[in-house]
Amino acid sequence: MRKQTKAIRTQTKKTHYREHSTPLFLTSSFTFESAEQGKAIFDETEVGNLYSRFSNPTVQEFVDKVCLLEDCEDGIATATGMAAVFASMAALLKSGDHILACRALFGSAHQIITQIISKWGITYTYLDHDATEAEWDAAVQLNTRMIYLETPSNPGLDLVDLEMIGRVSKKHNLIFNVDNCFASPALQNPADYGADLVVHSATKYMDGQGRVLGGVVVGKKEYIKEVRFFCRQTGPSMSPFNAWVLTKSLETLNLRMEKHAANALALATALDKHPNVKMVKYPFLPSHPQHDLAKKQMSAGGAIVTIDLEGGFQRVSAFMAELEIASLSSNLGDTRTIVTNPYTTTHAKLKPEEKIALGITEGLIRISVGLEDVEDLIEDFTNAVTVSAKSGILE
Repeated sequence: MRKQTKAIRTQTKKTHYREHSTPLFLTSSFTFESAEQGKAIFDETEVGNLYSRFSNPTVQEFVDKVCLLEDCEDGIATATGMAAVFASMAALLKSGDHILACRALFGSAHQIITQIISKWGITYTYLDHDATEAEWDAAVQLNTRMIYLETPSNPGLDLVDLEMIGRVSKKHNLIFNVDNCFASPALQNPADYGADLVVHSATKYMDGQGRVLGGVVVGKKEYIKEVRFFCRQTGPSMSPFNAWVLTKSLETLNLRMEKHAANALALATALDKHPNVKMVKYPFLPSHPQHDLAKKQMSAGGAIVTIDLEGGFQRVSAFMAELEIASLSSNLGDTRTIVTNPYTTTHAKLKPEEKIALGITEGLIRISVGLEDVEDLIEDFTNAVTVSAKSGILE
């Protein structure tokens, strides 16, 4: 069977009630048939559930599906996406280690690397998203343990060549860790390019409807074993209810991402032609500086479009006030189109020079394109751009 069929048909073993839809195991703990069984499960001579902080059938079904979709051996779910990012680093790095990362990172990931694990004596080096293989190779130190990146990046939609980083990681025996949230496994599979770990905020496209929080780390068994130990002791467990929502949502992920990407490309194309838009960035637009790389490692451009408007935050405010359909929120990955200004929200904690280095201007707007009728979206956004440009702000 192909991946999509497997993802839909992978399900918790049917109970004696003969249910068709997957059941929800909303329980904190599990019982034993005997004292001997309890002993066997605790000493791991028998496989079984003990406590939902450790494992849960509903959560495991979700993890199994993500492993199938990402071509990975094993995985573990977490309460949030940032818990997944943190666990993928904290479980595998120790004092004295060095992490090599792409500079184009989500704000919270940047804070983990620069403010949290740095307290433990873990150093870091940032490279630009378009650094050459020679530059990545030269940046590897004797104590480098991991390469971490996201592609496409949040919010700048910068790409990193996964095949190239895979070669560098293999050459130096490094753990290759990729945040694949923006593309989702429907559009990109980093493991196919040598990634050892793949992390997701399941809150975004895996849910796709703005309902629940969740995260997941999948990858090679040897590394997931360490991540699982870390998570079992520290407790960033996914709720069985959230897992139940997410496992059903994965069954429509491919269909949703296909429509998200089609809508995003149409909106990006329309805005790219608008005289009052300073810049439009979308991986599958020919004007994207890494368009060829996007076509190489992604099957579609994803659902995020960024635009830059003249006039700074005052223009952003006027533009957002004119929108009639899009929601104003710092979240993304919903069926409903969402806009935010990263300069003042998701990346507000970054220093001005850090924002400039990432291309995050006062006028930057991140658009999470939803599943509405694309003609309605084009009319709404072009009208908001036009009206806000005529408001006198640019005079």
